[in-house]
Amino acid sequence: MKVLVRMVIASLIAVFSVFSYCTSSSQNVITGEKQRVGLTAEEEVLIGRQSAPKMMSEYGGLDPDKGAAARVSEVGEKLIAPIKDKLPYAYEFHLLDDPKTINAFALPGGQVFITEGLYRQLTTDGQLAGVLGHEISHVIARHGAEHIAKAQLTQGLTGAALIATYDPDNPNSRQRAQMAVLVGQLVNMKFGREDELEADRLGLGLAAEAGYDPRALLDVMDVLAKAGDGKSPPEFFSTHPNPKNRKQQIETAIASLYPQGVPKNLIP
Repeated sequence: MKVLVRMVIASLIAVFSVFSYCTSSSQNVITGEKQRVGLTAEEEVLIGRQSAPKMMSEYGGLDPDKGAAARVSEVGEKLIAPIKDKLPYAYEFHLLDDPKTINAFALPGGQVFITEGLYRQLTTDGQLAGVLGHEISHVIARHGAEHIAKAQLTQGLTGAALIATYDPDNPNSRQRAQMAVLVGQLVNMKFGREDELEADRLGLGLAAEAGYDPRALLDVMDVLAKAGDGKSPPEFFSTHPNPKNRKQQIETAIASLYPQGVPKNLIP
């Protein structure tokens, strides 16, 4: 009887999770893609703003170099200028006072961060535009909201699997339950990697439209690859695909943007 009850509860949870995921759809105003998202645009902005102070504190707060911070904001604002009126977000660009960590990331709703460690590795405005354009694109593509929707689905399905398979009287059932959770985590990691490549493509378009040479992102990949040759790879690697695996995709995207060749008058 206990087994039957567990199976019924597990089935209800699974059905509800799938239904919620399938009905949480929205069309992206920039990409035109129909997406399954777990947040409204207003909720994304709220979460980003509420989370920003915590993220700043984890990376040493804001960098005291006002000139460098202003440059980050200037390049970021130039990137979003052509599409600013279409976006439901209020972008803010932050330079973090962490000279050791090489990283850049964005929160839902428009909070974009780059550490001093990565910033100091970049030698041109085009390279900075490549990094910021990539992070801006995560927000535009609503990857955070998509990830939350997928995580909610995964949590529901793995929760159902836990209820259905876990038997306190059978130690082997714990291993099966743990495997269900692991599978869910791997699914979300796969989606995350695909999101990174999409952000590369979108970011290249933003950089090119703003007048920056998109090939500068290839230089950024070289910088990151060189930084990763040591014993302690950049934190950037933990959330982004390896630069060596991205360069070919970036080159393909650039060729698509400029089939006749990249113009010579772009900002390097």
